[in-house]
Formats: sequence, C-alpha cells, structure tokens
Amino acid sequence: MEKSQKQAPTEVDEKGKFNRQKNHFNTPFGNNPDELLIEAGRYRLLWAAVCPWAHRSVIVRSLLGLEDAISLGTASPMRPNIDRVDWEFSLDIDGVDPVLGIQYISEVYKKADPEYAGRPTVPVMVDIKEGIAVNNDYFRLTNHLETAWAPFHKENAPDLYPKHLREEIDALSDVIFHDVNNGVYKCGFARSQEAYEEAYDVLFERLDELEQRLATKRFLFGDFITDTDVRLYATLVRFDVAYYSAFKANRNRIVDYPNLWGYLRDLYQTPGFGDTTDFDAIKIHYHLSNHIASDDQKSLNILPKGPDTSNFHSVHNREELSGNKEKFLIHESK
Repeated sequence: MEKSQKQAPTEVDEKGKFNRQKNHFNTPFGNNPDELLIEAGRYRLLWAAVCPWAHRSVIVRSLLGLEDAISLGTASPMRPNIDRVDWEFSLDIDGVDPVLGIQYISEVYKKADPEYAGRPTVPVMVDIKEGIAVNNDYFRLTNHLETAWAPFHKENAPDLYPKHLREEIDALSDVIFHDVNNGVYKCGFARSQEAYEEAYDVLFERLDELEQRLATKRFLFGDFITDTDVRLYATLVRFDVAYYSAFKANRNRIVDYPNLWGYLRDLYQTPGFGDTTDFDAIKIHYHLSNHIASDDQKSLNILPKGPDTSNFHSVHNREELSGNKEKFLIHESK
C-alpha cells in the first residue's frame, strides 16, 4: 500500500499570502534561572543542509569554533512521504540519528510538548539528556551562539555581533528577513497572483538596494563579516539554484548583480560558508521534495541539471573595497 501524501499546514491567509508559523521553543540561552544552561556536550543542533534558517546557525557554529561544544545532526533533504510535514534521518545508519536515536525530528518536539501541533522545524537545539527540543528560535539562535556561548568560542573567534553595532545589525536583519529571507518564500508559496506579485516586487526592490549598498562596502557593515551577512548569504547562495525557478523569483539571478555576486563569492570562499553549503541537497529539496505550503507535483520528478556552481570559486576582488587586502578575510577578534 502506498503511503498517504502529507497534508501541509495552511500558513496562507485568505488573500493568498504566506505567513510563516511562529517559533514555539524560544527560551534563550544564558546563566539566569529562567534560561537554558550553557554546557558543552549537552545540546545537539539538528539541521537540514537545504534549509537557510538552519544553515546560518551551522555557519556561525563553524565560524566561532563551537563544533566540539555543540554536536550536529543532519536530516535528509527529502521530506518523508508520510501523512504530515516532517524531517527524517534517512541519511544515517538504520535511519535514526546516532545520538538521539530518533527517526523523525517531530519526536523531540512531541516529547517536549505532547500537544505541539505546528511543523517541526530546523534548526532546533535538543537537550541530549532529556531528548527534548529546547530552542527552535531560528531568528535569535545565531545571536545566542555569538553571545551566551562565548565561553566556548575558539581563540580569536570573530565578533559577529559587536555591541556597538547590535542595534543597526538587528534593524537590517529584520528588513532582510521580511523582504529577502522570507521574501522568496512569500513568492514561492503565494496562492494568489496579487500576493505573488507584491512579494516579488518587494524582494527585488530590496535586492536592488543591497546591490547599491555593497558597491562601496565589502560586507554589509564594512570590512568585517557580521551576523547579518550570514543571514543574507543563506538566501543568496540558494537563489540561482532554487528560488529563481522553483519559487518563480525570476526577475534577476544573483549572478546578474555585479556587487551581490562578488559579495556572495567572497563569503562562499571564506571558511565556514562554502564548506557548509551543499548544492546537491538544496537542488534535490527545492525541486523534488514536497514543500510546506504546496500540494502540486514537482515537475514530474525531474532534477534540473544546472546551473553550474563552479563559478563560486572564481576571483571576486572584493578585498579591494576593504582595508584588509587578504584574499580570505582575517576576522577582527574581540
């Protein structure tokens, strides 16, 4: 008997606009009694290489040297063909996460809250001792890693969230979230022409503005990478291989923007970015797997052959905009 096709939660309003669900587990990390204890080896970060929200937490984990403090579990790029939206550990031996012993990410959500009715999302931090989800707040998780987890940062770790810029970083990150990070999903998951065109116009207006901003700055805030660059990268690196076609975000490709394209290659060639980017997984997911707000068939299960991603290694010369002339960015230490 064939497994039933899963039914996605709506997350689409009466006007056909996609409204992403809110995060359920948002207790911050810290040293206060009402915060999650900072302890090396206690938590496992679950992600899927396809997901931009999860990818940015993995990039920051790498940049800060938190690999030994926080372990990593990787779900398959293909969603399981079951009667709900979920993520599956089919890449692991016997189809279970080797540390948590779970087949589906929903298991840690349900164990934490048996009444949980939303989508189980990545990234999610799991308390290994309890086997429960404790934080799936993708919007703030990188900030927790950058601040509360400082005692476990590697020597000379970059300051991705400097105090004197936090207000500006938060403001720009919020704009980028609504118009770009989530903007591509508003295009792809729109269920009316009006909703799609509105999201499309906002997305490309914002990309045009970012193109101009990056004409004179190596990174969004100058010579050094910040948390906001990580957030923008996670969307830009998926744009041409997935969003342009699968989500109909097709006015321009990123390679058509001289500054955004150079900026993207600059980041990709920085350790922590390109080496955590899996183009094959991204293409498989966005072109073949079922999506959270879609019930249509995926192009007769044909995986696009292109685009060629070898050009991500091409010379970008972005260091000429920076006071630092190194090919690879030497991070400013705290």
